[in-house]
Amino acid sequence: MADYIVVLAVNAGVIVCLFAIAWAICVAMRDCTPVDSLWGLGMGVVAISTYLQTGGGTPRRMVLTGLCAAWALRLGGYMLWRWRDHGPDGRYVRMLDKAKAERGWSYGYAAFRLVFLLQMPLLWLVCLPVQLGQIASMPAQVGLVGLAGAALGTFGLMFETLADWQLARFKKDPANAGKVMDRGLWRYTRHPNYFGDACVWWGLWLVAAETRPGLFAIVGPIYLVYTLTRWSGVPTVEGRMRRRKPDYEAYMRRTSGFIPWPPKPPEAA
Repeated sequence: MADYIVVLAVNAGVIVCLFAIAWAICVAMRDCTPVDSLWGLGMGVVAISTYLQTGGGTPRRMVLTGLCAAWALRLGGYMLWRWRDHGPDGRYVRMLDKAKAERGWSYGYAAFRLVFLLQMPLLWLVCLPVQLGQIASMPAQVGLVGLAGAALGTFGLMFETLADWQLARFKKDPANAGKVMDRGLWRYTRHPNYFGDACVWWGLWLVAAETRPGLFAIVGPIYLVYTLTRWSGVPTVEGRMRRRKPDYEAYMRRTSGFIPWPPKPPEAA
């Protein structure tokens, strides 16, 4: 038990350090948008930190760390590209401007209080599969459940990568300005990127669940799915899209909200 506490505590310290550095950079730039890339990259750092602390070397640890690192690099890299391509995220601009106007908070305090403070414990919580799944040294091999998890996670990674690529191509075409993306994977689910994230983290949990401590990490993917579908993911995106694009209501009626499914015919939508 002491070893578990040490590993989890060290990882918590790593997360605090990462976010402290990112906070200082974002405050200097007066732009908190890069924190979105840290959400992904930070999870990869936590997986690697756990791997190093536990001695690594076993197939299970390598699968957990490798899959998590691949997911982290993809998401973190994509979010950095989007920031450089699209500029500051309007959500953060409005949030911090409101905090200054209504509460008199400085930019640094508002950024810490409203953006960074909450994300640190949530990142640690979601990362539990790649932490607890590596702590136990046995069983070292990946069994059938773990292989299924690795396959699910790989599928999710490929699914969301394709979805983001399709969306980026769609937005780059001036002819699509103001239109709703309803092609490719977006024809079957309104949020293929979130669905891919869920597959990755449920897959990681299945790999971790072949160890006793890994079973308790189920809170990580449960919380992630809750966040994506009920809190800061789907509700935020769809609220914004419904205000900006009149056709989005019809898209919502015919297209699955999360799990990919054939769209409804127009008369049934």
